Amino acid sequence: MPDVSIKFCLYKPNNVMAAPVVDSWSWFPALALGVSFLKCLFINAYHSTDFEVHRNWLAITYSLPLSRWYHENTSEWTLDYPPLFAWFEFGLSHVAQHFDRNMLVLENLNYASPSTVIFQRMSVIFTDAMFILATRECCRCVQTQKGSLDVLNRPSFVLAVLLLWNFGLLIVDHIHFQYNGFLFGFLLLSVAKHLQSKHLQGALLFAILLNLKHIYLYVAPAYGIYLLRSYCFTQDNGDGSIRWRSFSPLRLLALGSIVVFVCALSFGPFINMEQLPQVLSRLFPFKRGLCHAYWAPNIWALYNVLDKILMILGVRQKLLDEANLPRASMTGGLVQEFEHSVLPSISPSITLACTLISILPAVASIWRRPRGARGFLRCLLICALASFMFGWHVHEKAILIAILPLSILAVETKEDAGIFLVLTTSGHYSLLPLIFTPAEVPLKAVLMLMFVIYSFTALSKLHSGQGSLVHPLESAYLFGLIPLALACEIIFPLSLWQQRLPFLPLLVTSVYCSVGVCYSFLRLYVSLLRQEEKPKQQ
Repeated sequence: MPDVSIKFCLYKPNNVMAAPVVDSWSWFPALALGVSFLKCLFINAYHSTDFEVHRNWLAITYSLPLSRWYHENTSEWTLDYPPLFAWFEFGLSHVAQHFDRNMLVLENLNYASPSTVIFQRMSVIFTDAMFILATRECCRCVQTQKGSLDVLNRPSFVLAVLLLWNFGLLIVDHIHFQYNGFLFGFLLLSVAKHLQSKHLQGALLFAILLNLKHIYLYVAPAYGIYLLRSYCFTQDNGDGSIRWRSFSPLRLLALGSIVVFVCALSFGPFINMEQLPQVLSRLFPFKRGLCHAYWAPNIWALYNVLDKILMILGVRQKLLDEANLPRASMTGGLVQEFEHSVLPSISPSITLACTLISILPAVASIWRRPRGARGFLRCLLICALASFMFGWHVHEKAILIAILPLSILAVETKEDAGIFLVLTTSGHYSLLPLIFTPAEVPLKAVLMLMFVIYSFTALSKLHSGQGSLVHPLESAYLFGLIPLALACEIIFPLSLWQQRLPFLPLLVTSVYCSVGVCYSFLRLYVSLLRQEEKPKQQ
């Protein structure tokens, strides 16, 4: 077995032996094209209300003047993304008019003509070019030092498949319907630029991303601390600590100028019209409640279940008066506010405090000892998962913010590969209820099974000779998803509980998957702290 080690392209050794193996990359266009053709097969598949959301945004930006974009409320699906994404929809609308002008009429609610479906589906596929470009750059950042591997077993190829063929992204964008691939393209390309020490380019891409979709504020602390520590401070002391005299005001000014310039382009017109409060009220709707339409697999799913169990036990033991308990249902699958029955109710300020506390050790770690772009990437993952676990009104799809960047680390080390397999399997499984129509059940099952099998086999070959990637208890947990799937997809629909507790499978799925997500978060934190301890031990 050849001795293979992988390193980020941030490091460029001068000796000849460390030069990367030449890769023609002739396989990449074929892989990207193949995945794009696969996406075309889903054009006539089920699509969610997000399809109507984006059709309505096309109509708003095309039909109305700028001053009314964030005031329009004919549809319940009002514009609630940052202005840069509204301009993106504006651009798409001028292409859409050549397919079917009726889709751009505000009053045509739930309009979905064949031409509209084709246009919106193809717009997602074509804008995925950004994701393909970002994947190519990320793959260039993992290289083989010694020996040669078959193309199919090279880290770059495995990473390309894990990203381009990501199961969660396929079903969320190309069945459920959204533009996450386009957005993740900016995130991954930004990460790649930092891995290549092109920090200003990376900062520009992330500033654009924040003004396209504000959910990426989740990982902004990692960017801010890393760039301040590793770009604005140009030198370290011998022990790795910060050298305060190396601070560069010009570099800080350059970073600040990038952020101000992008935000001015995005929000400037609305600030000029004195509409900034209205825009922000759309971007941060705190009245939507703690949980999204169904529970994201995070700490609040476990908290809600514990509250429900305590309530039932309290009523049965006659310690609580059922008539005086809050009646809001936490299993109704609706976006709503509710009060907990026994445990303290959670407010947005509590979720913010929990999130900040959970990411503080990670950002403090890369401030003390940055450990290059690799340390930044690990901190980014922890910020993404911490925000997913403790955030307010977290969307279940936000798990992809951690899964996709973790793919880069998974092809580098055995430990990260093991974390990736647990997180991606449990996280992807939690997305399955998004696709609930009978015709798509076999499709989502086959796609996920194929991705899981490939992930395990490819990463096992990549890290062969280093032992099993997952521990026995982790394997038992992952195999537990099989009876869970059978119970939720086959047994439950045929039972009497289907009428009494129709959203019980969502509850069980979220709670079970939250265990895997929480476990992965803890393992990532442990790996980060171990990295910090290594210099001290040496």
